[in-house]
Amino acid sequence: MSSCLLFGLISAAAAQEKVLRFVQNGNLTILDPVWTTAYVTRNHGYLIYDTLFASDENNAVKPQMVDKYEVSPDKTLWTFTLRDGLEWHDGKPVTAEDCIASIKRWGVRDTMGAKLLDFVKEMKAVDAKVFQILLKEPYGLVLDSLGKPSSNVPFMMPKRIAETDPYKQIDSQIGSGPFIYVKTESKAGEKHVYIKNLKYRPRAEPPSALAGGKVVKVDRVEIVEMTDTQQQVNAIIAGEIDLIEQPPICSRY
Repeated sequence: MSSCLLFGLISAAAAQEKVLRFVQNGNLTILDPVWTTAYVTRNHGYLIYDTLFASDENNAVKPQMVDKYEVSPDKTLWTFTLRDGLEWHDGKPVTAEDCIASIKRWGVRDTMGAKLLDFVKEMKAVDAKVFQILLKEPYGLVLDSLGKPSSNVPFMMPKRIAETDPYKQIDSQIGSGPFIYVKTESKAGEKHVYIKNLKYRPRAEPPSALAGGKVVKVDRVEIVEMTDTQQQVNAIIAGEIDLIEQPPICSRY
């Protein structure tokens, strides 16, 4: 998905409609954003999950789920405090243990995550909202790793899900992000349905690329799976969909 489309899903591009329907550049068949690097799966992840940090429009890494963080003078101990009000889609609170488990699973499959874990001596929860990462030696890419914008993205998941074998796909779509995946209305090869997470608390800052406040402007998102390009064009002309990620290119001879 192009950056303009990805960033616009929960901002100005969706502001005029209550329902946003669009066709991606391929079918969404895998729903585990750690198991695959496919961009369509990454986009699915950004709808239902959230991240500890995120990259803004200037590629600066900013806190997202994290409220504040501290670094020891020797740069080896990082302490992260989660924001108030973070909640999984099943109503349970997001905890430090969830985040640690999520980082560990992501770090097995992602190259940048694996390099970060090479420097990690220990990760531990101080309390329900605070966790620490103790490094063997200083590492300058801690925040860049936790805030990387693309596959594999370190999305946070509940501990019981994040403890799934990294080489096995997860069987749950519970996140803490701005949308909730509606499994009962979704079917691979046809469409994937998401509804607005009414309990999601966006950050107070203005949205900036993937950082800042993710203020949802639509009630429902539908990823429509339609591989035939002529069908896509017909659908958008008929008003059945709102966006085509990769419109067909017409050549005149």
